[in-house]
Amino acid sequence: MREGRGERIARWIVLSFLALFVLTPLFVMVSSALKPLQDVQDDFTWFPSTLTFQAFVDMWSTVPLGNYLINSVIVSSVAAVFSVAIAVFAAFAISRYRFRGRGVFSVAVLSTQMFPGILFLLPLFLIYVNLGTATGIELYQTRLGLVITYLTFSLPFSIWMLVGYFDSIPRGLDEAAQVDGAGSMRTLFTVILPTAVPGIVAVTVYAFMTAWGEVLFASIMTDQDSRTLAVGLQAYSTQFQVYWNQVMAASLVVSIPVVAGFLALQRYFVAGLTAGAVK
Repeated sequence: MREGRGERIARWIVLSFLALFVLTPLFVMVSSALKPLQDVQDDFTWFPSTLTFQAFVDMWSTVPLGNYLINSVIVSSVAAVFSVAIAVFAAFAISRYRFRGRGVFSVAVLSTQMFPGILFLLPLFLIYVNLGTATGIELYQTRLGLVITYLTFSLPFSIWMLVGYFDSIPRGLDEAAQVDGAGSMRTLFTVILPTAVPGIVAVTVYAFMTAWGEVLFASIMTDQDSRTLAVGLQAYSTQFQVYWNQVMAASLVVSIPVVAGFLALQRYFVAGLTAGAVK
């Protein structure tokens, strides 16, 4: 089908509008980060009167941004790794085996996504506090407790998504491996997982991003030592001053690794999300 001139013009108009809609906030962030604090606090201007990179230097000392960054990297990475590791085995069992309660388990896993996260805040808080009092295992205001909290959200979706991806892998590959004498675990690690790399990458990215940008639980379940970036950026706002230029600078800096990683894995991410949707 040939695209008409009118359709081409309409497509360019829509794409230009979407690009402007996306790039305008990004431009304001960059412009504000390059302004002196006084310029940001005065009337809004599109361009800085004096170009300065001082905000990118001061942001590390105004708040312990480096500590927040380390906490976010550790919590998000560990949550993503455990989410994928558990989801792989659970999805493989659901996809390849028929057992009593399989349908109920699948529906139960998927149904957890219907409930808003705030419903789990008070129960998890009470569990962590009482567990620490009874056993001495501290989960409240620790990175370990935050990792477990994020698993409650990312793991069900990860299982559900990997089940759909594993279902799209021909069972003939399993049968060929079994003819060669491979057991279930060997089939999983040597046949299924290499084929399911796009789906695993998609699940990993989803689990990582869920933990990286979460605010509600991180604001309640952490203290000064375990605080993550999503909450730590609020520290630039004090009772008497808001360092808007440093907020924008910090937001840009902490976004670079995530954006770079997402762009590098974009091919796998798109393939993993679309696999299994059409058979």
